[in-house]
Parts: sequence; C-alpha cells; structure tokens
Amino acid sequence: MTSKAIRIAKNGSREVLEYLSVEDRAPGAGEVAVRNRAIGVNFIDVYHRTGLYPVSLPTGIGLEAAGEVETVGAGVDYVQPGDRVVYGTAPLGAYAERHVIPVEKLIKLPDSVDAESAAAGLLKGITAYMLLQQVHAVKAGETIVQHAAAGGVGLILSQWAKALGARTIGIVSSKEKADLARASGCDETILASENIPERVRALTKGAGVPVVYDSVGKDTFFASLDCLAPRGLMVSFGNASGPAPAFELQELAKRGSLFITRPSTLHYLAKAEDLRAAASELFAMITKGAVKITIGARFKLEDAAKAHEALESRKTTGSTILLP
Repeated sequence: MTSKAIRIAKNGSREVLEYLSVEDRAPGAGEVAVRNRAIGVNFIDVYHRTGLYPVSLPTGIGLEAAGEVETVGAGVDYVQPGDRVVYGTAPLGAYAERHVIPVEKLIKLPDSVDAESAAAGLLKGITAYMLLQQVHAVKAGETIVQHAAAGGVGLILSQWAKALGARTIGIVSSKEKADLARASGCDETILASENIPERVRALTKGAGVPVVYDSVGKDTFFASLDCLAPRGLMVSFGNASGPAPAFELQELAKRGSLFITRPSTLHYLAKAEDLRAAASELFAMITKGAVKITIGARFKLEDAAKAHEALESRKTTGSTILLP
C-alpha cells in the first residue's frame, strides 16, 4: 500500500517540496498510524525546508495534523483504531495522507473541536499557552506587547491574554491586520512601519511593558528590547524576518537589566502528560468560546509550495492548513 506525502531531498526554496507516493509502514511498538484529515502549516516548516533549522535529509516535513487512528502498534493502550486525535510535536512527516508517530505525541480530540480547528490551532495554541502561562505568567492588569498579532499564534495569544485580564498591544503590518487583531482581543495596535518603542512608551505613560513576545526576529529585535520596562523579559520565539542578530550582553544592562529567552515547546512540553495538559487547557478555551481558531487559508496537500509562498510573503492571517 502507498499514500501521498510531501518530501524534501535537499534544503532550498519552495521547489524542493515534492509530492510523492510513499510506501505505508505498519506502526511498531509504541507507535500509531494516523490517517490525516487536516494538516497545520507553521513557520517552523519553512525553517526545516530552508535549513535554518537543520534536519537529516531526505525527510518528510510538517509537525502538526488531526485525523483518526488507523492502526496501533504493540503496547499501545492510550488510543484505539477510529479514535479522533491530533498531534503537534511529532517527528517530521505530517504533510502526508498518513503518518506513523509515537503514541506519546498523540492527543485525543474532544467532540467539541473539529479536525480543521485542531490542526490549525494545536501547535500555535500550546505555544500561546507556554508563552502566557510558563515563560511569563501573565497576570490580570499587565500590559504585554506581541508581534505578528494577526498571525496564527498572535490571534490565539491575544484572545487568551484577554481571558487572563491582560491588556495587549499588537504589532501588525497593515491596517487590515490591525482590524483583525483588535477583533481578536488586542486593546491597541501599532503598525510595524511606525516607531514601535515610541508608541509603546506613549501607550504605557513612559513605563514600558514587562514582556514582549517577538516571533519576527531580525527586523524587530532591538525595537522589542526598547519596549521593555526595567527588568523586563524579551521572549524571542520565531524568525519570520530572519534570525535575531548577535548582540553584546551589555545591551541588556544599559536598557534596564533586561532578561531574554528563546523558548521551545519541545522543551517546555517534552513529557506526554505536560503536552496533553496544555492541549486540554487549549481545548477548554476553544470549547467555551474564549479562543476562536481563525483559518485564513486552505490548500490541497499537493499545493504545499503555494502554502509556503503565502506564509513567507506574510499575506496570510490566522492559520493555514493543508487538506489531504
């Protein structure tokens, strides 16, 4: 038996994404074969494709999808064939009709969350959970700054922050994205073309903010540092414009004894119980309507290159998914 999948044999531009027939394999001990119904597209997929985040080649690509359990390997009792599941930190290969993954990476999907929302929202949602609850425990009344506020993580993070009672200043690239960000929980928006630190200082009466969430990287790094209050935390969690620049540690001291971190869900949610607990928090937020998953674009699996083009051009809002 064979199924369709996207594979890459070398790093490079979107043209390296190949739509191929691959041999299906039976799950081994502790593994599960999942029939994907919807697949999440994330910026980390671009980093794997280009080689910014090196991976062994040739390889599949993609970390996130939702579907049904097809078959299970020996020793698996968490799920059974037919169960609805989602995963977001699996081994590479989610851009496929079928994917075999370790059971500890699987999360059961409640009836209240559909497959498309799960695939569009899991990795971004647990990232938002990590950022708001673990990297910096956001408190009611705090003001936070987040970049790419109309993106997949951004829309979830601002809604979740609103539910926590925080005030969010969202950075966006256009007036249209500003409207979307405000509709999703941002109290204030700033265009990326403006003087971001100056606007943040004006909106905080000169105080700055305790935390900045920056997924853009190179283009916004120092502006983000300049938004922080003394002893504030810079959270760099993405590289949409390229890797964050090298800098002297003294830059943190002269801006007010700042802190900086580069977190990853692969470390914060490495254990199955932690991953599933984070997902449960996300599903609860979705079920009660506090977080709505916005799917801005849908592409066929075979059109993965078009999905990457849309993502890299920053034309997308919300989440992008592939449909097998």
